[in-house]
Amino acid sequence: MGRGKLRIYLGAAPGVGKTYAMLSEAHRRVERGTDCVVGFVEHHGRSRTEVMLHGLEQVPRRELEYRGSLFPEMDVDAVLRRAPAVALVDELAHTNVPGSRNAKRWQDVEELLAAGIDVVSTVNIQHLESLGDVVESITGIRQRETVPDEVVRRADQIELVDMSPQALRRRMAHGNIYQPDKIDAALSNYFRPGNLTALRELALLWVADRVDEYLNEYRSQHQVSAIWGSRERIVVGLTGGPEGRTLIRRAARLAEKGAGGEVMAVYIARSDGLTSASPKELAVQRALVEDLGGTFHHVVGDDVPAALLDFARGVNATQIVLGSSRRKAWQYVFGPGVGATVARESGPDLDVHIVTHEEVAKGRGLPVARGARLGRTRILAGWLVGVLGPVVLALLLNTVALGLANDMLLFLALTVAAALLGGLLPALASAAFGSLLLNYYYTPPLHRLTIADPRNIVAIAIFVAVAVSVASVVDLAARRTHQAARLRAESEILSFLAGSVLRGETSLEALLERVRETFGMESAALLERESDVAPWTCAGSVGPGAPVGRPEDADVDVPAGDHMALALSGRVLPASDRRVLAAFAAQAAVVLDRQRLQKEAEQARTLAEGNRIRTALLAAVSHDLRTPLASIKASVTSLRSDDVEWSDEDRAELLAAIEEGADRLDHLVGNLLDMSRLQTGTVTPLIREIDVDEVVPMALGGVPEAGVELDIPETLPMVAVDAGLLERTVANLVENAVKYSPLGSSVLVAASALADRVEVRVVDRGPGVPDEAKERIFEPFQRYGDAPRGAGVGLGLAVARGFAEAMGGTLNAEDTPGGGLTMVLTLRAVNGAHRPVRVAEPERQTT
Repeated sequence: MGRGKLRIYLGAAPGVGKTYAMLSEAHRRVERGTDCVVGFVEHHGRSRTEVMLHGLEQVPRRELEYRGSLFPEMDVDAVLRRAPAVALVDELAHTNVPGSRNAKRWQDVEELLAAGIDVVSTVNIQHLESLGDVVESITGIRQRETVPDEVVRRADQIELVDMSPQALRRRMAHGNIYQPDKIDAALSNYFRPGNLTALRELALLWVADRVDEYLNEYRSQHQVSAIWGSRERIVVGLTGGPEGRTLIRRAARLAEKGAGGEVMAVYIARSDGLTSASPKELAVQRALVEDLGGTFHHVVGDDVPAALLDFARGVNATQIVLGSSRRKAWQYVFGPGVGATVARESGPDLDVHIVTHEEVAKGRGLPVARGARLGRTRILAGWLVGVLGPVVLALLLNTVALGLANDMLLFLALTVAAALLGGLLPALASAAFGSLLLNYYYTPPLHRLTIADPRNIVAIAIFVAVAVSVASVVDLAARRTHQAARLRAESEILSFLAGSVLRGETSLEALLERVRETFGMESAALLERESDVAPWTCAGSVGPGAPVGRPEDADVDVPAGDHMALALSGRVLPASDRRVLAAFAAQAAVVLDRQRLQKEAEQARTLAEGNRIRTALLAAVSHDLRTPLASIKASVTSLRSDDVEWSDEDRAELLAAIEEGADRLDHLVGNLLDMSRLQTGTVTPLIREIDVDEVVPMALGGVPEAGVELDIPETLPMVAVDAGLLERTVANLVENAVKYSPLGSSVLVAASALADRVEVRVVDRGPGVPDEAKERIFEPFQRYGDAPRGAGVGLGLAVARGFAEAMGGTLNAEDTPGGGLTMVLTLRAVNGAHRPVRVAEPERQTT
């Protein structure tokens, strides 16, 4: 039985209709006679989705007990025994309850696929593992439930379920997504128009890239060489001249006219090295194209038009932008030029734009390249002239008597022509063959290979010497030209490599990609090992089928250090290329070392920051520790004094002062220890599932006397936190709110559920905090405004945020409508973990 097929409905946010679309597809398949069952679908109380489950066979779920609660999960074994043709499995990124068959639901899906069952599933864009940081920067929430991108990319079909932010917010307002008590909080937080628009863009771009991969894969499998203009990709051909900037800007304007347009600037270094490229100008043009959102590519090619067209077809480009030729009119005798050749050879699938500029017909400044080495055609012509030429010349001279001197000059001219065309060997053959013909036909005695006159011997010897000398000079010049061309090409590549060092490019993958492009290889990898006998490991690779096992498995391998090697696959490189490749290998080793040094430097900075915090702690606590200690000591001394007879009221007051000082001291020392633990990374939370309304009231026990209102619904889902850390966090937040609240006003502690999280809000009516200071108040030793010296060392909020982040949550400050400050503590809700709903309605209680 073959592997099943996976179809995924991808959405930008909850509520766009992924589950509804999946169930609609299931009904269509059932109507066509397909055996389709529901493995696990959660309707989340949405009536329209729940109705769609009617008429579909549902495999009974498996109830798992965890920490005293029952949680429903998909019964993988039951689905496998049922063996349907298609199984519906909702929420691909879901984390299974401990004790389940697999840790993640996508692993359950993999088992079904391996058993030959087709699976239809759903996932939101924010649950893709590679987009975690991006989604967090947009929404401020770190997604804890993720699915590897490769799992989604391997899907046979991916269908985007799209909805505009305005329509989604209308659905939310109409109560089609969340319960009425959660709508306002959702609309003002996660479902803000900016958040939804950014998430929608992420989903569209991700699907577009996946479609592009499908297209390239199809073209490769079916050997489609023609360009399909599915997306505007514009290749800009650069010569290194000043007109490049004009071409790049023109290409950028063309790309802006179509959605998803890309600009790729490419500089092709000719192997002869005789180009007018300016490294400085190329660096400027590289920076320009990257600023405009394009990419810069540097490749080597003997035939510039062919290399440019190969590059354009390789990236499935639709347009090529070239500049009008800078050659003068007389230089066109050497050929039509790159622009005309590319336009002629591009075919109907590539549009070629010839852009005018200020440098048209002003000359290139260097001679036109003639070739770095003698080509095969040229060598063949040299042999024809060197071997057949003397025979033809002898036949012609037999009809005309010009004298021995003229005959020798003609044969010498033929030898020089053979040397100019084919180099040394054809010239030597021409000299040898020509001297024999001169001796046989034109030196007495005729028609014999003997010479009677000694002067003729000298003439023939001079003839041979001159022919060999000219041939040697021509051959030496060709070799020197070839060497100069190689050095010029190498210097351009090394100049680019040195420029990357100066620009601070530290990405190993980017450098390996440059190696692959420069030498025209399929893949490249940097391998390393700890010792001569240790196995090789891959530090970085690019391209399909990169050699990640051993350097010997690659087509080309170059040592990059004592225990490093640069391995390339695709073709065998000539020995002359290994010198430049060795420079790339050395640079790859340097880049890898730099990346590791940066990580070590970051760790050192963290340690230095910890030392700074500890030093500041010692400097800050001197007064704050001394004040309660002095109060305690004075009270104890007074009580122990025999000179004064204290009344019961005075004794009670002194004992209260001792208790208050001890409490302040305990609170201060606790915050100091907590901050030290946070800075050293030794806070290890014990995460378990708890109810918020059981922990928050306990946090109010040590709060100074002030009005505190609680608004915590009993129907909230359970949260995965450390109960002790949560209690300390809420206590610090409430204490801070009470400290800055005006007399007579109360502090509100409210909690609400929103999507997959629970928010605890501590609201005060104090003076508030400006936007520019909202992040600064969470730093250690920050006392906002005119807080007195005895108000603490300013660690309460820093410790609260540290504990919140240690539990996987967030803590941020917002303005309270009407004035004041609201601390928003976001905690991760446990999916499906709800307590039984009690009959009594939640009430506000005052502490």
